[in-house]
Amino acid sequence: MMNEMKIRPPAVAGLFYAASAAGLRSQVQQLLDQAQVSPLDHVRALIAPHAGYRYSGPIAANAFKTLPPLADSTTTVLLLGPAHHFPVAGVAVSAFDAFGTPLGAVQVDVQRRAQVLAHGPPFAIFEPAHEDEHCLEVELPFLQLVLPTAGIVPLLFGHVDPNIVAAPLINLLRQADDVLLIVSSDLSHYYPYAQAVALDRALLDALLSGDGPGVQRRQACGLLPILTLMEIARQLGWQPHLLDYRNSGDTAGDHRKVVGYAAVAYTG
Repeated sequence: MMNEMKIRPPAVAGLFYAASAAGLRSQVQQLLDQAQVSPLDHVRALIAPHAGYRYSGPIAANAFKTLPPLADSTTTVLLLGPAHHFPVAGVAVSAFDAFGTPLGAVQVDVQRRAQVLAHGPPFAIFEPAHEDEHCLEVELPFLQLVLPTAGIVPLLFGHVDPNIVAAPLINLLRQADDVLLIVSSDLSHYYPYAQAVALDRALLDALLSGDGPGVQRRQACGLLPILTLMEIARQLGWQPHLLDYRNSGDTAGDHRKVVGYAAVAYTG
């Protein structure tokens, strides 16, 4: 008798995005339809925000709008994000077989997960970090529409050296053209509008020029995953492209305390 599949239930359905399948599909499709980005060839990685769709959905859509051409060639998405709710030593790998959303279950690529875990520390199975975490979950409905057959490898970062994380992922990516990498990160949090724009633009300028130390001095909740991606991009020759930058003051209207959001694609 086969073991029952272990599916992580959605933690923020009805909070960060619509709770019903029909409502969520309509919500994401509308965001994608409204996104306007120039086509890019050979997208290998994205940075996308992870707030509620009311706030960051339009910016995330501009990142995911680049992916439909990859639907037939991408089998696995490495999902990198920060652990917000549970302390993590290293990188927490999920033991779930799939992640659920109102649109259904997204399969975990167990073979690629095993490849990552085979490297040992800093990668280790640590389920508590994944159970209530929103940062990877909110990317899934977009993936379900644009890359409906792709599996995922969910990775949550605690305190860890980005270069140590990057090395084994580079080995995997060098051997596999069918793997996409997505970093889930918002930028500065709760500054007045003009100050937030200045802080975020400084980070994005450093990111686009490949200045890791410059990025490290800035603010983003997914700073360590971003730095990991930058090191991967440096070694593999990927180039960043800024697709969109806005903050919650632009999308939700309150300029007193805003959160910054960027959509970035890496090609290579």
